Amino acid sequence: MIEALHYSPAGAKRDTKFALPAEMFDGTVNEDVLHQAVKVYLNNQRQGTAKTKGRSEVSGGNQKPWKQKGTGRARQGSTRAPHWRGGGIVFGPQPRDYTTAIPKKVRQLARRSALNARAREENLLVVERLSFDAPKTRRLTELLGKVGAEDAKVLVLTNGHNPNVYLSGRNLPTVQVMNYADASAYDILWSEKVVVEEAALTGVEPEVTDEPAADSAPRATKTSRPARAKAAKATKKAAKAAKKSESKAAKKAAPKKKAAKKTATRSAKKPAPKKKGGK
Repeated sequence: MIEALHYSPAGAKRDTKFALPAEMFDGTVNEDVLHQAVKVYLNNQRQGTAKTKGRSEVSGGNQKPWKQKGTGRARQGSTRAPHWRGGGIVFGPQPRDYTTAIPKKVRQLARRSALNARAREENLLVVERLSFDAPKTRRLTELLGKVGAEDAKVLVLTNGHNPNVYLSGRNLPTVQVMNYADASAYDILWSEKVVVEEAALTGVEPEVTDEPAADSAPRATKTSRPARAKAAKATKKAAKAAKKSESKAAKKAAPKKKAAKKTATRSAKKPAPKKKGGK
């Protein structure tokens, strides 16, 4: 049974090692199959767009440069022959497809051999869970430093697609984050350390008690320029409408005041009534 170093989500080393699944980690490393898988992978990365022009494709050389006899020079039929400067290229590269096929079982054996090679060297590290609330490169760097993989090329294998972990390691040149099921033999051999999430090996999410604390400060949301302009326009419109309604209310209240003033002046001008029996 092959064992690997076991770490908590915060990067603390566990007292006991993690027993790797026996059906996947049997300790055998088939170097011939690994070589074949790496060659196939590199072949499939080639674009195959290199091309040179042959004698019939270069421009010029339509007529014979000089007559056949009488000049003392060697006979020539065209200035675009391969031995002339600016002539066509003989047997140059042409566009082609470099895609190479490999049997599925051979590919699986190569992947298994690569994982066994890293496990035998004790360069396969198991982390209980990679739980990131948001993309944070600093957290991933700290975790790799705690597990002893800060100065090496690291392949981080997650249980399924984990966008937060992927975005956290995207701008680190020596870190590659991918799904455990998508990792090829070449990816594993490229790395010097392989950090695997525990659930990717067992298929069961472990119960974790000491998860790293999330950042307390909320992330400020950035609003785009058009959104800010739209919000400013809306507030301006609302202020204008409020001002308009205030002026309307003031206009409605104004006639009432005027009428009250008129009645007051009329009552002041009206003479007092005479007393009965007065002289």
